[in-house]
Amino acid sequence: MQPPLFLLAPGAGAPSSHPWMRHWAELLGTVGSVHNMDYGYAVEGRRRPDPLLQLVTAHRAALAAIRNEDAGAVVLIGKSMGSRVGCHVSLEENVSALVCLGYPLCGGGDAAKLRDKVLREIRTAILFIQGTRDPLCPLELLAKVRAQMAAPNELYVVEGGDHSLAVTKRQLTAAGETQDEVDARILEVIGVFLRRHTEGDTPRRSRAATADVATALGRRSDT
Repeated sequence: MQPPLFLLAPGAGAPSSHPWMRHWAELLGTVGSVHNMDYGYAVEGRRRPDPLLQLVTAHRAALAAIRNEDAGAVVLIGKSMGSRVGCHVSLEENVSALVCLGYPLCGGGDAAKLRDKVLREIRTAILFIQGTRDPLCPLELLAKVRAQMAAPNELYVVEGGDHSLAVTKRQLTAAGETQDEVDARILEVIGVFLRRHTEGDTPRRSRAATADVATALGRRSDT
């Protein structure tokens, strides 16, 4: 099987030049081919994100630009806002899988402003990587949404992780590990997920029961 082709999209405040984005581009590069992208507002030096329609248009344009590359499954992966926009793109474009590094389920951290409609509409296999300290995605709310999703969907929980999946120094010390080791496990989870859902480089569109990729690695996931 050919290695996957990742289109890595940034969060609202972290363009592709941000150290976090460069770090994950490097990690993902050990698994497949990585293409970074930026949205128009960031390229122009503006802080306020463009409206959703413009973000989706920019994301689709970035996807079209890499379509001809000789690679395997096309995977839309993004941090926060980039993952949400990728979900919208999958409604219009045929891609093999979605990976969300901190999906922003609650707009502005407000549980009354759920960004769940697109999750109920997608049919592409999706992996959520979520931290237990992420105020934008309470795990109990995500569990309710996942139970009602039609798309095959999996979750990996980063114990002590924040919206950027960073674990506190105290917790890392107590566990006797480093953030690099945490990130390495996340990368392993992504690999397991992609092998499960993109074998043969064919996008999965059928309904399937929800699952937790962490189970395959013996890690904690949601209940």
